[in-house]
Amino acid sequence: MKLPLSASRAAWIALTLVLLHASAGCDVNSALERVSEARRLSADLLVQFTKAADASNRAVMADTDEASVAFAREAEQAKQTVQTTIDALGPILRGLNFPEETQLLQEFVNQFAEYRDLDRRTLDLAVENTNVKAQRLSFGPAQEAADAFRDALESIAPADAAKDAWRMKALVVTAVVTVREMQVLQAPHIAEADEAVMTRMEKRMATSEAAARAALEALAPLVQPASRPRLAATTAALDKFVGLNAQIMALSLRNTNLRSLALALNQKGKVTGACEHSLQSLRDALSKRGFYGTR
Repeated sequence: MKLPLSASRAAWIALTLVLLHASAGCDVNSALERVSEARRLSADLLVQFTKAADASNRAVMADTDEASVAFAREAEQAKQTVQTTIDALGPILRGLNFPEETQLLQEFVNQFAEYRDLDRRTLDLAVENTNVKAQRLSFGPAQEAADAFRDALESIAPADAAKDAWRMKALVVTAVVTVREMQVLQAPHIAEADEAVMTRMEKRMATSEAAARAALEALAPLVQPASRPRLAATTAALDKFVGLNAQIMALSLRNTNLRSLALALNQKGKVTGACEHSLQSLRDALSKRGFYGTR
């Protein structure tokens, strides 16, 4: 039995409405899933970026090469995860037609590119640890060499004790004190960031070294023949100390720990703050999205 034309048309309309309703329901569910995924990814983005920044800061503050390298590696891994999350989030925001959120993500992408460049420079400096290495040389081998120089000097005997004993003691004190003056300048040199100030310290060290060598030369004709090998050992000990001091100065002049810290606190610190602000703004914008992307 055929339905009247009006009835047939009504049936088709009803069927179409049912299909449209089902399709709309699917679209809404799909949109909600994508909004939820966008929120999750934006949260992960902030977490991973924070991890990267924290690991980088720990690399800067680490006091061993092993720790610096480990934290730098952790920072690199977190940055890779940030990039992977960006690549996943971008298409979702564009597919949902969220212009504000897409723009916020792009702002972060631009900031993150600058952050990565600054962070790479910071980490490259941090893992060198030249200030820490200089400090260890100063408090370790250089201290031992200075002590060996003092001990060798104090073991030298004068050829004519009645005539030269006090003069010899004065020369020994002069030699020891001038080496100690060089030692005293090492720590402030390592901690100094101003190259002009460091240069002045190095000139003072050179003056002290010259005074120590002059004292040894003045001692040479005063020592008894049996003490001449000890005087030669004293000269060798001074040479060793001066060589170690040169290594300390070279490491200190590189200043990688201070330079990496300055980058982390200043240039990179500002970019880090901008990145975090963009990510938080993105999260806030997504949190305001309701059903089907409405606000």
